[in-house]
Parts: sequence; structure tokens; C-alpha cells
Amino acid sequence: MMRKLIVTLLACAPFLAIAAGGSLPLDKANNDLSDKASLKRGFESYLKYCLGCHQLQYQRYNRTFRDLGISEAEGKEKYMPTGEKPGDHITNTMPAKDAAAWFGSTPPDLTLEARFRSPDYIYTYLRSFYVDENRPFGVNNKIFKDVAMPHVLQGLQGIQTLDENGHLTPAVGGTMSPEEYDEFVRDLTNFLEYVAEPNKLEREQLGYYVIGFLFILLIFSYLLKKEYWRDVH
Repeated sequence: MMRKLIVTLLACAPFLAIAAGGSLPLDKANNDLSDKASLKRGFESYLKYCLGCHQLQYQRYNRTFRDLGISEAEGKEKYMPTGEKPGDHITNTMPAKDAAAWFGSTPPDLTLEARFRSPDYIYTYLRSFYVDENRPFGVNNKIFKDVAMPHVLQGLQGIQTLDENGHLTPAVGGTMSPEEYDEFVRDLTNFLEYVAEPNKLEREQLGYYVIGFLFILLIFSYLLKKEYWRDVH
């Protein structure tokens, strides 16, 4: 039985690697969900560069405002220009059928993308576009071959190509330096990780309390056991 289990796991390993983001190494995003300034910058970047195609259909505006320290009045003024209600989900008006015709497939909802792909995958992906004249939008992606998405952040990052060894060359022509662009992408990735599980920090903190409670309970249970069995032994 154990031998069959080991053989099955070894057979599935390549597919698990692909599901985790492919065989290429991923750069570390080094996110910090407690950094509300970073989350706020990432939220602003998402609204400006991503919302036109990618929804957050399971995330509400007012939950985002509350978690990021944005008042509802400020949120309605600065982050809801199209007049939605604060209790609405963060969606766009792009028709799914038209989007599929334009891009080859409907742009995915990003609410759970960080849990599905991992923050490191998103961080690496947004930094891995390169020129490919054979693609419809003139770009390809190092970790997502033949991706249908245009490089919407190219004006910020600049243009990358592949050298003779298949490695990405330094970006040129962008409005941001490589360091600035990396920080920009890290903020955006940080926000998408937050959206994927808004209560992650609270859940992790609660986990410490539960472990502490169980440890104390173990001590009292052991002492109680000794008391019950004292006369027997």
C-alpha cells in the first residue's frame, strides 16, 4: 500500500509543479499584509491598470475601505468614480463574450488568483513580459507561454527581450526604474494577496491563541490525569 502511494505521488509531482506555476523559478514577492500603505498603493494600481479587464467579484468596496483605513467618504470620492455603492462588489462592465473575442479568452476574475497561483507567481509574472512579434499583442511571457494578455504595464516597466540563452534582458524605455517597477508590482501583488483572503492576519493570530489554549489545556489535563490515577499507581 505504501509503495503504491509513493509511486502515485512521484507520478503526480510534475503536474503539481505545473499547477504551482511551472518549472521556472519564481521570484519572492516578500509581501507584508500588515503594510496598509502598500495595500493602498496596490489598490490604486489595480483600479487604474487592472479593473478595466479583471474584476474582483467576491470583494466589496466597503470591506476594502475598512481594511485599508479608507473612510467611506474618501472611498466614494477617490476610488469609485463610476458611482457604484460602497456595498457593491468590485466589478467592471466588460461583456464576457466580447472580451473572449478580443483576447481569445475572458480575462479571469482576480479575487482568488493569489491563492490559486501564489503571490510569488503573480509578482514574477508581471515582471516577465518580453517582445514577441508572433503574438497578437506583440508580447509573450516567460512563465506563461503564449499568454493572451497584453502587457498593460509596459509603459511603466519598459521593453524586455530574450537573449540568446533565453534569459530576460533588462527593461528599457519605461517611466520607472527597475527598482521602482519592482516595488510597484510588489504593492499590487500585496493587494491581490489581501483580496484573496481579507481575514488572513486575523486567522493566523487566532491560530496562535488556539495553540496557546490547547497547550494550557494539555497541562491541566495531564495534572488531572495524575490526580485521578494517583491512588491506582
